[in-house]
Amino acid sequence: MTKHKRVPDGFHIVSWMADALGKISRRLWNQARGNGDDEAARRMRGVRYAVLKNPDRLAGRQDESPTALRNTDPRGRLYRARQLKELLRGLLGHPIGQAEDELKHWVFRASRSRIPEIVESARKIRRRRPDILRTIGSGYPNARLEAFNNRIKVTIRMAYGFQRVTNLISLIMLRCGGLDIRLPEPVS
Repeated sequence: MTKHKRVPDGFHIVSWMADALGKISRRLWNQARGNGDDEAARRMRGVRYAVLKNPDRLAGRQDESPTALRNTDPRGRLYRARQLKELLRGLLGHPIGQAEDELKHWVFRASRSRIPEIVESARKIRRRRPDILRTIGSGYPNARLEAFNNRIKVTIRMAYGFQRVTNLISLIMLRCGGLDIRLPEPVS
């Protein structure tokens, strides 16, 4: 039997960084409020959601948010964290040879950022590096992987009540394995 290998989709890889950005934003906002710095808390609240969006999806006043990020906190942690998220998102679309070097550089840079949430994400990405490289090497877009996952979930729902898990696995292999099984034509 072949050994199965994990291939996380690019959306979830980037979402690890988006989660870290959300944590950083909340922490900095709470620190500003706790220190009584209403101006910094107001600036932080203004860019909070724009930070999580992809640059090509910013609308209206959010377009100004990336430049406002530089002035949000004195040490520029949120700005640097967003840059790292965008670098990670960008390297997922590069050829495998280039992406391998860039991912190594990204992990090095993120693990030395001195931002606890980013360092934690860098550790996770370092641990999952082979899986991430398989994702990049496979060339499958997110939509195709999500469709495949959805097909498996629907098959699991169809198999409700099966007595043995081997029957479920067989049904998944039959539906998702790419076999084209044709039933015999009725005799007329």
